[in-house]
Amino acid sequence: MRLKDKLAVITAGASGMGRAASLRFAKEGAAVAIVDINETAAIEVANEIKAAGGAAFAIRADLTNAQECRGSIAEAAQRLGGIDIFWAHAGVPGTDVVEDIDLADYEFAMSLNVRSCYLTVGEAVKYIRKRGGGSVILTASISGIVGSQLSPLYSAGKFAVVGLCKSLSLRYGPEQIRVNVICPGLTDTPMLPGFMGRGATAEQAAETQKKFVGMIPLARVAKPEDIANTALFLASDESAYITGVAIPVDGGFTAK
Repeated sequence: MRLKDKLAVITAGASGMGRAASLRFAKEGAAVAIVDINETAAIEVANEIKAAGGAAFAIRADLTNAQECRGSIAEAAQRLGGIDIFWAHAGVPGTDVVEDIDLADYEFAMSLNVRSCYLTVGEAVKYIRKRGGGSVILTASISGIVGSQLSPLYSAGKFAVVGLCKSLSLRYGPEQIRVNVICPGLTDTPMLPGFMGRGATAEQAAETQKKFVGMIPLARVAKPEDIANTALFLASDESAYITGVAIPVDGGFTAK
């Protein structure tokens, strides 16, 4: 088992990539705290893990709320008995509007995509330090590596997350706390229609997705498990000398 006896916390761990990672981490021996705004879905994932003989529990949190950001991680650490692995995975596509943007839309996207990451990591490292080090994983996007004309606000937030990763890796490296960021490409999750379908019909969204898949060298959309497998590597001791890197998991999209 690659994560035997490790204590892991995953935000947005109840669906998509987060769900896949919650299941995979538990299968590899970790006890998993699943933090999600959808408590019902989080409990279902935790029950699935426990039914398979693993250890997991759910914590409901709205990570656009600063108090719940910090409180959910503190609760997870208390119930787990510490934290070895923290994956700040929560995010949202957000609006595609630039001109005359509603500031409420701006604040919502940035609070979830950037602020929640900053605050939850800031809480998690307090407990990882007590364990003598560990792994912090952030989720950005290929839109945090190259610009996105479809979603400038999302791209701005994800560039911030990539920068945060690099900065935190320098700050916490001496304490043996590694910080890396996964940059997924198009991935088959419940959020995918949100990226493809802003203000579009279903047919237009499908055509947009087809166009993007045509630009991927591996010629397919990622599966949630593709991202979860990368997170597993970064969470495990197999990546013990890797920190401060942004890893595209994009089928080769950014290779060009």
